[in-house]
Amino acid sequence: MKNMFRGLLLVSGGMVAGALISASLAGPAKQGASILPLDEIRQFTDVYGAVKQFYVEPVEDKKLMKEAISGMLSGLDPHSAFLDEEAYKDLQEGTAGEFGGLGIEVSADPSGVKVISPIDDTPAARAHIRAGDIIFKIDGKLIKDQSLNDSVKMMRGKPDTNIELSILRKGSAGPINIKLTRAIIKVQSVKSKPLPDGMGYVRISQFQERTSSDLANALESLNKSGNLKNGLVLDLRNDPGGLLNAAIGVSAAFLPKGSLVVSTKGQIEDAKKEYITSPKDYQVVREDAAVEKLPEVTKTMPIVVLVNGASASASEIVAGALQDHKRATIMGTQSFGKGSVQTVIPMRSEGKKTAIKLTTARYFTPSGRSIQAKGISPDVEVKDTAEGNFLDFDIREADLSNHLEVPEDKAAKDAKKASEKPKKAEAPLPVKTDASGITEKVEPVKAQSETVKKRPKFYRYGDADDYQLNQAIDYLKKVDKEQVSKNAKASVIELESGIKMKVEPVKK
Repeated sequence: MKNMFRGLLLVSGGMVAGALISASLAGPAKQGASILPLDEIRQFTDVYGAVKQFYVEPVEDKKLMKEAISGMLSGLDPHSAFLDEEAYKDLQEGTAGEFGGLGIEVSADPSGVKVISPIDDTPAARAHIRAGDIIFKIDGKLIKDQSLNDSVKMMRGKPDTNIELSILRKGSAGPINIKLTRAIIKVQSVKSKPLPDGMGYVRISQFQERTSSDLANALESLNKSGNLKNGLVLDLRNDPGGLLNAAIGVSAAFLPKGSLVVSTKGQIEDAKKEYITSPKDYQVVREDAAVEKLPEVTKTMPIVVLVNGASASASEIVAGALQDHKRATIMGTQSFGKGSVQTVIPMRSEGKKTAIKLTTARYFTPSGRSIQAKGISPDVEVKDTAEGNFLDFDIREADLSNHLEVPEDKAAKDAKKASEKPKKAEAPLPVKTDASGITEKVEPVKAQSETVKKRPKFYRYGDADDYQLNQAIDYLKKVDKEQVSKNAKASVIELESGIKMKVEPVKK
């Protein structure tokens, strides 16, 4: 169990079509003896025996046990899952940022599969698949009644093979059919470019093993060309998360050594940790040492961090740390709200390499905030475009079935519910079912003046017409650089209660 939680998995959605973002792996914990729930075990064996005896056709024991384990884990929360040999292998390959598939992060949905985020420079991104899209058919087959894992397996396949996805998109008149070609996905987690007026731009699309070292190289390059002296835009939009150590390494590039980045709390003692900007907490590959050698300007320059509804997990850790330490201005829209930690635990199984991905802790920002099912609120709210938000960014952690709630929030919610008077029942909206079997509510038609709006222009992040990026550039032009430098060197943060707290290096 020692060092089990050094490499924690922080993934926003349930599965990635092609691979999951990977984690450092360790064996399961040794737990003390506990009293077995004999009545429940008897019920399980009774059901098992009834299926074996009475089901319409014979079922293999292996299949029944696999489905029982999968159901036990998936019923806990949206992020816990059983990983068979194929899924486990895909997860391990994804750690290096190279895998086969389409390049989309997805979660379960009653109608099929919901897209959390397309990954940059993948078949999915090039086909303009968007966050919030619902995939309801794969190669003409309805998938609403099958498991998320089975749907993901259908989207995987050999490179250069074709696949057709049928999707529902908010704002579209009907289903959209998209043809894609599977590919070996090589994800470049860090991209950078110079901006006008001595500013720089860095985009992180996923938090992988080499993200910290790649970021250090990008910052060094920008600094040498004079593109850090007046500020940096750190783009975490549509970043679904990844490895905890990578999030700490990225934070370490901008915060003083020894700064608290994130803490975790779980049921067992090993899940209760505080992580700081120290190499022992973030260094995975030798090249990560470059983070500690970055020039002083990376600790004092003005920073704007861009986030949106698809910025999740590790992205939120970085944004929350920089926000709490008053090291950056968070700009954009409310983030996803995934404040839980997953650990990959290998399982013993007759030579087969299987594992479980289990939610083991909640994480908290330096000031003690839990963002689970809430997200990071931007300091400066900026819509996706001048016309408003894209219609498709409408899913958050709070929308996922069985999502974890923060205990105090749940208690407050239960108390409020108990005190509320029952509302008068409203007449249900009529429903209609199309030929595909998809059922939808028929909303009342709004007046013309309410519905006629200029549609937001869809752009690629980092392009010249990127509205939020341009707003961030304008913000940096007006910022008081001297004050930013003073804030960066301060060691005091203000808690939500208004109490000021000195941030000391955490001793381990």
